[in-house]
Amino acid sequence: MRAAVEVAGLTKRFGSFEAAKDVSFEAAEGKITSLLGPSGSGKSTVLRLIAGLERPDEGQVRLSDVDQTWTSVQERHVGFVFQHYALFRHMTVRDNVAFGLSVRKESKAAQEKRVDELLELVQLSHFAHRYPAQLSGGQRQRVALARSLAPRPQILLLDEPFGALDARVRQDLRRWLDDLHRELGVTSLLVTHDQEEALELSHQVVVMNDGKVEQVGTPSQIYNEPETPFVANFVGSANVIHGLVVNGRVQFGQNHVGGAAHLADGIMAHAYVRPHNVSFTRESANGLSCPANVERVVDLGWGSRIYLRLEDGQIIVAQVDNNDLGDLGVGLSVNVNLDKAHVFAPEGNGSRTPDELAVT
Repeated sequence: MRAAVEVAGLTKRFGSFEAAKDVSFEAAEGKITSLLGPSGSGKSTVLRLIAGLERPDEGQVRLSDVDQTWTSVQERHVGFVFQHYALFRHMTVRDNVAFGLSVRKESKAAQEKRVDELLELVQLSHFAHRYPAQLSGGQRQRVALARSLAPRPQILLLDEPFGALDARVRQDLRRWLDDLHRELGVTSLLVTHDQEEALELSHQVVVMNDGKVEQVGTPSQIYNEPETPFVANFVGSANVIHGLVVNGRVQFGQNHVGGAAHLADGIMAHAYVRPHNVSFTRESANGLSCPANVERVVDLGWGSRIYLRLEDGQIIVAQVDNNDLGDLGVGLSVNVNLDKAHVFAPEGNGSRTPDELAVT
């Protein structure tokens, strides 16, 4: 699949601070690629470098196979949607959407036709003559999106577009943006710290931390095959079991979990396992089962969160459908299966490939 955006070795310094460190990835044409990471991870800086709003100290930006590292914002033909709308308060919805077209001196007839198309697309035709102050937050963001799409950009850049909205509105707008993208198919880069947003909307996710790329992959690969401790811990919830590597296994108390063959004996290791991958029974099923006691059961309506204390005192959490809960209660003894754990040395000791992480 053709790459619409190619970023190679991007580095950006602000004084002595490196906001982006040798960042490289590709974004496929017609797809949504998310830059996911916590605040300060460098994702917005990378987006601004792609847009031309910042200049890199090192590296290259190619858009549709053309080197655009040093071109102006106007020459890059990108649309930009910010977190705080950046609408012109003195202009109506219609005039805000038409702004980019008027700057390009398109004819009045062409402007009106394009604005009408977009207002219908973002479901705001009836609000054309209102001002931003008369709209809800979600409606303002849809106006901002329509304005960015008006000049028919090759690439759409979205910097935390739903960050200022409450959870329910964010969820509604995510579904709406997904439908909109399916209809338009414009190449999009989405910056977000919301892992659910990235996993739900994206075809590809670039996980960033401390200015560096931790992992690039599909949402499924990022969630199910984390390549570093940071990805395992940041994307989705995970139990972290601490132990010592002994004969290719992580030993904790009298129990162990496999998957540490890539680590040297005698070092500390962390085994990461998702709550929904923690299974348990009343009987020991195999050598990977670990005795545990039920400490707490929290009913979430659709399911329950089970807190389990392992024999060495560590607490892990299991997520169970209420239909499978049975008569499970506090104080019961169970045997926990941890065969879907991913094992790493503590952060700072390097990452491993998915093949190295496979539990044996």
